[in-house]
Amino acid sequence: MSAQNVLFDAPGPRARRRHAILTVVGFVLAAGGVALVLWKFAAQGQLEPSMWTSLFTADVWTAYLIPGLINTLKASAISIVLAIAFGLVFGLGRLSQVRAVRWVCGVVVEFFRSVPVLLMMYFSYRYYSNNGVFTNELNPLAAVVTGLTLYNGSVIAELVRSGVFGLPKGQAEAGLSIGLTEGQTLRSIQLPQALTAMLPALVGQLVVILKDSALGTAVLYPELLQAAKDIGTAYSNTIAAYVFVAVIFILLNYGLTVLAGRVERRLNRRGRGPRKGGQTTGVVGAGTVEAPIDDIGRKGLYTGDANNR
Repeated sequence: MSAQNVLFDAPGPRARRRHAILTVVGFVLAAGGVALVLWKFAAQGQLEPSMWTSLFTADVWTAYLIPGLINTLKASAISIVLAIAFGLVFGLGRLSQVRAVRWVCGVVVEFFRSVPVLLMMYFSYRYYSNNGVFTNELNPLAAVVTGLTLYNGSVIAELVRSGVFGLPKGQAEAGLSIGLTEGQTLRSIQLPQALTAMLPALVGQLVVILKDSALGTAVLYPELLQAAKDIGTAYSNTIAAYVFVAVIFILLNYGLTVLAGRVERRLNRRGRGPRKGGQTTGVVGAGTVEAPIDDIGRKGLYTGDANNR
């Protein structure tokens, strides 16, 4: 019996018919909602060609969209790098054998996970502006990066911790059995496999960073959402500008997801993923194949004469 059948029963004929009916009803309701929105837009003149053609002119792209896109990517890239570093440091800190380190890292992670990103951007912006930490031009960018790094880094720290805890216990026991310390076992054996296992959740968090960079408009950061607002003010096509920028965000997030999927498949082909299966003795290092106990007993530990087998 597969694990899937243990969790729930396969739907029968009546259940399948019910699911099909609900699917059709949901599709009809969604299509009706879209049609109603389009009808409202058309009634207010928002679907006029003049509202949309201006978005494809060189002036709009050079003055608004390209600078906004560059600023969005810049803030997101810096935040992604810093958030991953933050998450690795504090995630490993929460796995430390020293109680004080675990407690401090736990307090930091739980605090920044609880504070909304927008509030952290506000506080960071006021602090940097009042204390002259950065120049006036860099204050908005620094505030956006600070908020995104602290919040998403805390979430990534929890992903690291849960990824390590989700590995089979034999991974840690194998490292200790060959003379590695607990720290060496964590860094060399558990962490590489945990990072591969948590890659889908990590990609989701990176998408959140990219989307949340739009909150920078609240601290006067000239990112893509601010560009849409400026286009709507200049050309009186606010709805069209927001819809167009939403499509750009969707394409960016989709591209990030596709890239991460390719990285995950390449890592799996190289054997860096977490090992699953039957009874094993463990691994010597990340990426090595676990051998069954019987094979180890016959091949790895046998030292007698071949005639005595």
